[in-house]
Amino acid sequence: MGLIVLLTDFGLEDGFAGVLKGVIYSINPSAKIVDLSHNINSFDILEGALVLKAHYRYFPKGTVFVVIIDPGVGTERLPIVVKTENYYFVAPDNGVLSLALENEKIEKIVKIENRELLLNRDNETFHGRDIFSPVGAYLSKGFPIDKVGTEIKNIKELYFPKPVEEEDYLIGEIIKFDKFGNGITNIDYLPKFEYIEVKGQRIKKVCRAFLEGEKGNINIIKGSFGFYEIFTPVDSVRNKFGLKLGEKIKVRRRK
Repeated sequence: MGLIVLLTDFGLEDGFAGVLKGVIYSINPSAKIVDLSHNINSFDILEGALVLKAHYRYFPKGTVFVVIIDPGVGTERLPIVVKTENYYFVAPDNGVLSLALENEKIEKIVKIENRELLLNRDNETFHGRDIFSPVGAYLSKGFPIDKVGTEIKNIKELYFPKPVEEEDYLIGEIIKFDKFGNGITNIDYLPKFEYIEVKGQRIKKVCRAFLEGEKGNINIIKGSFGFYEIFTPVDSVRNKFGLKLGEKIKVRRRK
């Protein structure tokens, strides 16, 4: 099929995202390319990992994901390919794949070493163009992973802040804001609760749709990232209430 999905923090201003496609088409002119996002906050590995985890499984089997959020470009961090039962992932080994791979059966991990697959380069500042894109393109043509490089056993795990379990409370936090200013938390389940407290406001119910929420107040809903989200209808809860990353979400357990 030759489907390649790009996820980067490159933005669209400098041509970095576009040149990835030029490299891919030069190697595999019949490739199909999907831009999952190029607007991950710069250097934000956790945000990239969350976006990948939320969306990758909606793509067809055999898709090649090229994931480039790479603040350590040019350092000793490894460029890798991970083959799972359903997909290929090409990325720096900095934890950006670890959340998505929690739900995947990993078949092989290799560090990229075959220089015949790479672009010639005189610096180490753009591995997205020179390493990850060409390798993704070759994989999309059916190039065997065994010839990409040497097998390794593990990938780097990303630190993910888990909710804190206390006797009377479950305490989570906001880990990402989306385009609409909704606060995505690290809570993926809720116990029976008396209330949920955010920024001094108490929430009594979980909404099923955004317009069910009380306008001008903080509300909560199970969102498409698989986590509970803090929101206010048709407005940015981030801006309206001055919320920040790391803002605490206190769930008072029902006794």
